[in-house]
Amino acid sequence: MKPVIEIDSGSGFCFGVVTAINKAEEELAKSGKLYCLGDIVHNNDEVERLKQKGLITISHEDLQNLRNVKVLLRAHGEPPSTYRIAKENNIEIIDATCPVVLQLQRRIKKSYDENRASGDDSQIVIYGKKGHAEVNGLVGQTEGKAIVIEDELELNKLDYHRPITLYSQTTKSVDGFQEIVKRIGANYSNNNSFRSFDTICRQVANRVGDLKKFALNHDLVLFVCGNKSSNGKFLYTECKSVNDNSYLIGNENDLNIEWFKGKEKIGICGATSTPRWLMERIRDRVSEITSKENR
Repeated sequence: MKPVIEIDSGSGFCFGVVTAINKAEEELAKSGKLYCLGDIVHNNDEVERLKQKGLITISHEDLQNLRNVKVLLRAHGEPPSTYRIAKENNIEIIDATCPVVLQLQRRIKKSYDENRASGDDSQIVIYGKKGHAEVNGLVGQTEGKAIVIEDELELNKLDYHRPITLYSQTTKSVDGFQEIVKRIGANYSNNNSFRSFDTICRQVANRVGDLKKFALNHDLVLFVCGNKSSNGKFLYTECKSVNDNSYLIGNENDLNIEWFKGKEKIGICGATSTPRWLMERIRDRVSEITSKENR
C-alpha cells in the first residue's frame, strides 16, 4: 500500500525570512541585480534560486570594496560598523533585519549605553552561538564587549563579583535559556546583581511542541534544512527525541529508498529557513519512490 505523505503546515519560512526574500525579489524584478551581505537564508537551494534571478552574495570584506550599489541586509541583522561602511561607500541599504532582532539590538545597545554613562561595570551576556550572524550583530551593539555563552560549560567566563545582564539569541532553546538563568542566579546571593531577559522569538520557540506532535504522528519524518541552519539543527533534534525514524536532509538527493520500506505515514517538515517549494519537491520525489516500491 502506498504511504500517506504529509507536509507539516507550520514548517517553512518565518515572517522575518519571508520579508527579506520579498524585498530581494522586488528589487531583482526592477533591476535584475542586487547584492546581499551573507546568505539571505541558511538554505543553499533557496540561495541558488535567487542567484539565478540576479542576487549576488557578498562577504563583509567585499562590502568594504563596493561603491554606489544596493545591498540587502538579511533578517539576522548587522552591527553598527556595517551601516558606517555603507554610508562611507555611498551604498544604499535595503534593510530586511527581522523586527524581533532589531528590537533586541536596540535593547542591548540601550543597556550598554546606560551602563557606560553611569559607570556601571555590569557584564552584558548573550546566550547564543558564537560567530552566528545574529549574534555578531548583537555583540556589535556593545562595541564588541558582550560575552557570548553557548552553554552552561562556558559560565566560567563570567565574573560573579560583577553584575550580569543576560539576553538570548532569538532562535535559542527556551529550556536552554532557563537552565543558564538558573545556574547564573545560583552564584549570586544578591538578586539585584543579576537580570535576565527572555528574548527568544516565540514563532520559533512555539514550534517545538507542534513539531513533536507532528513527528509522533508519523512512522517516518524527513526534516529538511540547510547545513548552516542552527535553528534547523535544533528543531531536528527535537523531532528525533520523540521519533527515532527522523532523518535530516538538505534536499531530495539525500533520500534513501530503504527508509520508506514498511512505512504507512511519512511526514515532511523543516526549519524557519526551509522554503515550502523545497518540501513540496521532496514530497513529490518520495511519492515517485514509494509508487515504484509498491508496484
